[in-house]
Amino acid sequence: MDIPRPNVAQKKRRRRILAAVLACLALASISLVLARLKPAAPNVERSLVWIDTVKRGPMVRQVRGLGTLVPEEIRWLAARTSGRVDKIILRPGALVEPGSLILLLSNPDVESGAANADSQLHAAEAQLTNLRVQLESQLLAAESAAANAKSSFEQARLQAEVNEELFKDGLVAPLQMKLSQVSAEEAATRHKIEQKRFAFAQASIQPQLAVQEAEVERLRSLARLRHDELDALSVHATMNGVLSALPVEVGAQVQPGTNLARVADPARLKAEIRIAETQAKDITLGQLAQIDTRNGVVDGRVARIDPAVQSGTVTVDVSLTGPLPKGARPDLSVDGTIELERLDDAVYVGRPALGQERSTVGLFRLSASGQEAQRTPVQLGRSSVNTVEILHGLQPGDRVILSDMSQWDAHERIRLN
Repeated sequence: MDIPRPNVAQKKRRRRILAAVLACLALASISLVLARLKPAAPNVERSLVWIDTVKRGPMVRQVRGLGTLVPEEIRWLAARTSGRVDKIILRPGALVEPGSLILLLSNPDVESGAANADSQLHAAEAQLTNLRVQLESQLLAAESAAANAKSSFEQARLQAEVNEELFKDGLVAPLQMKLSQVSAEEAATRHKIEQKRFAFAQASIQPQLAVQEAEVERLRSLARLRHDELDALSVHATMNGVLSALPVEVGAQVQPGTNLARVADPARLKAEIRIAETQAKDITLGQLAQIDTRNGVVDGRVARIDPAVQSGTVTVDVSLTGPLPKGARPDLSVDGTIELERLDDAVYVGRPALGQERSTVGLFRLSASGQEAQRTPVQLGRSSVNTVEILHGLQPGDRVILSDMSQWDAHERIRLN
């Protein structure tokens, strides 16, 4: 027969509740442990990243830019008048000296203008000669009249004196004496008038000649100008150097002011370096520089800094102090490095791919074993071409990854394979 057991159901219920509580506690413990576990670090190939070691010591700050070699002395030869290119004598690359004929222009109007100016000048010179002859003839006539008047005056004066003596002796009538005195006075007046006329003729010669001489000089200047224009149809070099550009061809029509040829001195070159505007703020005149021509390095100094920014760059002129290497010529592409300053004792590292100077960036610092890298905030200071100063976050001897690690921004740790 069955024996009733009233506590069995209650014990079973208690065991179920206890099992459920234990299961919940176990699940909570597992969840807590899993939550505290660090996420798995992604694997990165060591050969794909750039690793550098933080150092302490002297650091040279530099900026670098691309540029070209340009002559220090350049002269463009421009057309003075309109014309047509008739003949090209020299081509770019030819050595020239003052007076070397480069090309010939033709313009019939300029030629006829020079001939007309010569004709007008010759006519004016002939008129000047004729006027000078006329004035000299008039002066001689006035001088002759003055001489005759003087002679008549002397004769009349002597006759009056004789008649006056004779009158005193009673040999001449009073009327005759008075007539001789009147004649002498009339001759004296005529003598004075002719002397004034002669003096006026002398004084008026130069003003009359000056007017015609001024006209002759004006026409002479005009003729000289027309001949200069005619001579300008033959384009000559004005300095020693090399014909570096000739932007016209035979048959081309040019206008006044058109550049016809460029002459440069190949022995005196300078470098025009284009520096990013963000890096040009510390450049000053006189700083040392080095210009790499791909066939040698030339020393130089900063000679000029362009005050304007063009296409995000600042043009810096570097005068070359060292001898030019072989193959150096105008328009040659070069690399320029300008030394800004020298830091005697600085903590520095290679310049990271991302991060500007005086900013804070996150760099992966390698562990002692070199198998893992932890992201570390680093404060950067002054920068150079290949290095940057470390202000905080790293110590000498630390190894960091300088490559672009933006694809692992979501991770604080990486593992290097």
